[in-house]
Amino acid sequence: MKVLMFGWEFPPMNTGGLGTACYGLTKGLSQNGVSITLVLPQAAADTGRFGFLKIRNANISNVKVKPVKSAMVAYMSPSDYEQYMLKMKGRKSIYGQNLFEEVERFARQAAIIAKEELGEKGEGFDIIHAHDWMTYKAGMAAKRVSGKPLVVHVHATEFDRTGGLGANEYVYGIEKEGMEKADAVIAVSGYTRQKIMENYGIPESKIRVVHNAIDKDDIPWIGSLDHGKSSGSTKTVLYLGRITLQKGPDYFVAAAKKALEADPNIRFIIAGSGDMEPRIIEKAAELGIGHNVLFAGFLRDEEIHKAYRMADLYVMPSVSEPFGITPLEAVMNQTPVIISKQSGVKEVLKHCLQVDFWDIDQMANKMVAALKYGEMHSELQRNSYEEVSKLSWSKSAQGCIEVYSNVIGGMRTGW
Repeated sequence: MKVLMFGWEFPPMNTGGLGTACYGLTKGLSQNGVSITLVLPQAAADTGRFGFLKIRNANISNVKVKPVKSAMVAYMSPSDYEQYMLKMKGRKSIYGQNLFEEVERFARQAAIIAKEELGEKGEGFDIIHAHDWMTYKAGMAAKRVSGKPLVVHVHATEFDRTGGLGANEYVYGIEKEGMEKADAVIAVSGYTRQKIMENYGIPESKIRVVHNAIDKDDIPWIGSLDHGKSSGSTKTVLYLGRITLQKGPDYFVAAAKKALEADPNIRFIIAGSGDMEPRIIEKAAELGIGHNVLFAGFLRDEEIHKAYRMADLYVMPSVSEPFGITPLEAVMNQTPVIISKQSGVKEVLKHCLQVDFWDIDQMANKMVAALKYGEMHSELQRNSYEEVSKLSWSKSAQGCIEVYSNVIGGMRTGW
């Protein structure tokens, strides 16, 4: 089977979970004999350091990468795009005047690539797979010129990114159109499937859940799994992710304040970047806990796993998390986790502590308990590691292949 795939971030230049998921799925699909042409936007400013050579050699066979000159950057907002364009100076005229024009321009390029890849006999690819809203227009354009079926993969919706407040109507419109015109929709969790049905009116019969995963082999060997973990009375709690409304960093800091009232020997690390970072730094200072909170900035590769391993507890307080790969990464580094009940990862990770993102009292109580009671900590550590070790991207890829086969065969019954 041959897949024409559209994404908008991929290691080593990813800034969030979508890139991790795309890497895992392409690797898993390759392991199952699927050939992939992966089309990615390549911002001109990143030319020469985007890492396509690394991608081609990143333990994935049967993958051909097609970079497209584009100013689209992962998790970019319309205002982010405007700022990016100011830095482009003389090259600005190449790209769209705003983010939405650039999405349309990327779609036009996608149509050209689809024609080229299709070949004279139409055997260049069997199906189109588009990841999240920035590539849905590209997927629809490729379907239009090739006649091949389209699968759209929902890693997050506009309602997740905005916490249900102030959703961008244009983004919502692209998401809705993409899901309606797709032959099948893949959701990363049952939690996301429900949101798609409620907010976009897509019938359940059209949606297939394929959970994200993790592979043991993707966890780098950087010494003992206990490397850096607290040995004395001071314990470390980690937040790692984008510092945005969706991820709930404000609730994390508020809970940290309450946890410190119960146990002043806790240090908190916030690793990541995002539009809320200045506000969260100010909030920590206002609460009088600035000396207990370390802002580590954006981490990459081995730095991420070192952070997990030095932490005694990982917390993901997301307001709305379609899945959430970071708890799986933490667990594979043998760090117990607290996750919000508003997340899809709870469907595959049972051995963890769960809390409503807004309940800072419960979040604080569970932080303190997990750090205080050694037996609880050890049980969570051991059982969650055994549970997550059974996951693999190859199994997730098999779910995608089933969707492909059903779409190509015209069969949706029994989903």
